[in-house]
Amino acid sequence: MARRKSWMILQEITSRGLMGLLVAVAFLLTYSTTKSIVYAAVAAGFIVICFIIVHMFIRKRKEENAAGMDIADISIMEGSQFEQYLGYLFKAQGYSVEVIQAPSDEGTVLIIAKGGRKIVVQAKRHTSNIGIKTIQEAQAAIAHYGVAEAWVVTDSGFTEAADTLAKSNAVRLIPREQLMEMILELNPEAAIPPK
Repeated sequence: MARRKSWMILQEITSRGLMGLLVAVAFLLTYSTTKSIVYAAVAAGFIVICFIIVHMFIRKRKEENAAGMDIADISIMEGSQFEQYLGYLFKAQGYSVEVIQAPSDEGTVLIIAKGGRKIVVQAKRHTSNIGIKTIQEAQAAIAHYGVAEAWVVTDSGFTEAADTLAKSNAVRLIPREQLMEMILELNPEAAIPPK
């Protein structure tokens, strides 16, 4: 997961660096040929606008791809991809979504909001059931992020102890079955795996 995050950071730095380089080249080239700062600034602004449009197009394509996914696709995702996918699912349900790097080495969390209510979401893609440690982390995240409640979303299930602990705290558990329901709301043609 650390390798994937490093790759994503490298892509972001490369993208911004390329934009900065193109803006500088456009500005200098235009200024050297026209001797006008106004024309040079317009050329540089054009490059920035083009980058923004391309970035919006790429984001839109990712959202369209996410809308066509099903639970089988989630099973082969890495943790960061699962977090991004959940962001798309919550956006489709009308939530605003903010991705935050967790203070520990636990990856990232989502802060979702709707109707003035903020919720911290922990995404856990596991092959086994989630235990009480995750519920304790979710409970601590409520105070840390100053939100009303915490949700834990997984593509598996929860242990009985985790379920009991979550019920006595402001932690909502969203196991595989409820996740599939969310996916079907977004993509009614999604394949439902046999039980």
